[in-house]
Amino acid sequence: MSKTIKAPVPEGPLVEKWNNYKSNAKLVSPNNRKKLEVIIVGTGLAGASAAASLAEMGYNVKSFCFQDSPRRAHSVAAQGGVNAAKNYKNDGDSVYRMFYDTLKGGDFRSREANTYRLAECSASLIDQAVAQGVPFGREYGGYLRNRSFGGVQVSRTFYARGQTGQQLLLGSYQALLRQQHAGKVKLYARHEMLDVVIIDGKARGIIARNLDTGKIERHGAHTVVLATGGFGKIYYLSTLAMGCNASAIWRAHKKGAYMANPSWTQIHPTSLPQSGEHQSKLTLMSESLRNDGRIWVPIDKNETRLPGEIPEEDRDYYLERKYPSFGNLAPRDISSRAAKEQIDLGKGVGPLKNAVYLDFSRAIKEYEKDVIAERYGNLFTMYKKITGIDAYKEPMKISPAAHFSMGGLWVDYELMTSVPGLFAIGEANFSDHGANRLGANSLLQACVDGYFILPYTLQNFLADQINIPKTDVNHPAFEESERLVKDQMQSFLNSKGKKTAEEFHKELGKELYDKCGLLRTKEGLEKAIENIKNLREEYKVNLLVPGTAEEVNSELEKAGRVSDYMELAELMCIDALQREESCGAHFRAEYQTKEGEAKRDDENFCYSAAWEWTGNASSPVLNKEPLVFETVKPSVRSYK
Repeated sequence: MSKTIKAPVPEGPLVEKWNNYKSNAKLVSPNNRKKLEVIIVGTGLAGASAAASLAEMGYNVKSFCFQDSPRRAHSVAAQGGVNAAKNYKNDGDSVYRMFYDTLKGGDFRSREANTYRLAECSASLIDQAVAQGVPFGREYGGYLRNRSFGGVQVSRTFYARGQTGQQLLLGSYQALLRQQHAGKVKLYARHEMLDVVIIDGKARGIIARNLDTGKIERHGAHTVVLATGGFGKIYYLSTLAMGCNASAIWRAHKKGAYMANPSWTQIHPTSLPQSGEHQSKLTLMSESLRNDGRIWVPIDKNETRLPGEIPEEDRDYYLERKYPSFGNLAPRDISSRAAKEQIDLGKGVGPLKNAVYLDFSRAIKEYEKDVIAERYGNLFTMYKKITGIDAYKEPMKISPAAHFSMGGLWVDYELMTSVPGLFAIGEANFSDHGANRLGANSLLQACVDGYFILPYTLQNFLADQINIPKTDVNHPAFEESERLVKDQMQSFLNSKGKKTAEEFHKELGKELYDKCGLLRTKEGLEKAIENIKNLREEYKVNLLVPGTAEEVNSELEKAGRVSDYMELAELMCIDALQREESCGAHFRAEYQTKEGEAKRDDENFCYSAAWEWTGNASSPVLNKEPLVFETVKPSVRSYK
C-alpha cells in the first residue's frame, strides 16, 4: 500500500540546520570506534573519501571495488571542475546563490535542506583538496582560478585543466592507501558485491564474489555504505565506463531500500557522436568547453560546405538565440533537448547527421591559441586522438549522450536508506540534484558526502551499536543470501541460449533511449514497458554464458548486471509514466509550454517518488516524499 514518507531534517532556519544537526548528533568516543566495523562498497570519490575519513577517525573499514585498483573508479571521467561558493571572482556568488542555482537547475524537485548543505560544505572541499595537493588552475598571482559552468551566471568552478576528477580521485586514493598502510582499511579489489545481508531489520554485511577466483565470500559489519555510482550505462551507449552498473543499489532495493525517481537520468550535451553500430561506449567531452566554445548548426539542412566555409549569416547559434541570458551555458537538460531538436529537423552535421558544431574560432581569435590550450589542452588532444580532427582549426562535433543518474536509492537527511544501517552516498543516492544536475556538482556531492557529511551521520547511527558484537557471518541470513546468489549464477550458466548479455543490453539500451530518453510520451513508455517485459522473458531462456563460476568470467559478471538492468529499466519507465508533468531531464511531450519548454505541475507532482520492491518488477509500490519549500518558492524555470 502506498504511503507518505518523511525525511526528518533538523529544526531551525535553513542556514542553521546542518550546524544544529552536528551540535546534537550522537558521538562515538575514540576508544569505542575500534570496536566497530564499516563496509564501504565503491572506491570512487564518495567511497574513497568516506573510507579514508572514517578510518582516520578510528573505525575499522572494509573497502570493496570491482576494479583492479581504486584508482580505476569512474570518478576520473568527471573532467571539467568542481563547484564551490567561495566568490573568488567577486561576481556576486554566495552559499545561498549556489543553493538556489542548484535547486532551480533541478527544477525545484530536490529537498531544500540537502541542497543547501551541499552548497554550505562546498568551500571546505576546496581547502581539503588543496591540502591534499590537487593542482587546481591558478591565476598569475597564485590565487585559485575559476570558470563558469552551465546553469549559472557566476564563476564558481575550480578545475585542474580537463582532468579535475582524476586529480581529486588521486587525493582521496592517497588518503585511502594511507589508512590501508596504517591497518585501518582492508582493501578488497576485484570484488563485486552481489547482495546486502539484513539481520533483525538492519544491514549487517554483504555477499561478494572474488572476480579472480570466483569464490563467494561473506563479509559482516555494523553498517554498510554503498558508494557505487550511477546507472547511466543502462542505456548501453553512454559516457560511463564499460564496467559501471546498477547491481549494488538494485540488490539493495530488492532487500527493502526504496528507489527514488529512477527515470531522472541526464543526457549530457557534450559527448562525441556515435560513429556506427560497432560502438559500445561514447566519449564525454567536458562541459567546460561550453565556456569558450559556441554551439551552432547550419541554417540550411542541405548544407554541404565545410564548417569554416559557412559564413556567420548561414549559421544558427540556437542556444544564444533561444536562451540569451545563458546562451551556450544553458543547463544540460535544456542544451541536450535543443541539440536533439536541431538534429531531428535535419540540421545535424557529420557523416551520420547526428551532431552539432562546438566552435572555438572566436575564442582563439580573442584570447589566442595558447590561452585556450592552457584551459582545455588535454581535451583538444583527446579529441584529435579519437577523431583525427584538430579542433583549433575546425569545430568539434558533439552530440547528446546518456550520462548521470539523478535518481538512485532514497536517503534521508542522514544519507541513510529506508533500511536501517544501510547508507548510500554520491551518485548511488538521489539526494541533492532534483530532476537535473548542474555541471561540476557531481564531484562536489561525492566529496562532500564522503568527507564532511557521512562522518557525522554514520556516527549518529553507530553510537547505538557499540555494544553489538561483531557480525557472525555464519548467521542464517548470510547462508540464505549466499544460496540465492549462487542459484542465480547457476541459472545463467545453465541457460544455453544464443544471445550474449551484451546483445540483450544493446537492445534494452536502444529501447530506453528511444522511449525513456530525451523525450517521453505516454504511448512510448507503455510500449517500452511491454517490450522490456518481453525482452526479460527472452533473457531467461535465450541467454548464452560460456565458462564456469570458478574462474575469471566477465560474461557471468555481465549476465548479473544486465539481469538487474532488465528490472530497473521497467521501473524507470513506470516512474516516467506516472509523473504526468515535465521537469528537468524528464520531458513528457504532453506537458510543455507553447514555446516547447518543460511544464511542471507543482500541485500534483511536487514530491520525490520512492518506489518499494514487492517481489515483482512489474508491480512496485509508489511512496511519496512531499517536497516542502520553506525558504524559496518554486518558480517557472527560465533561462531566457
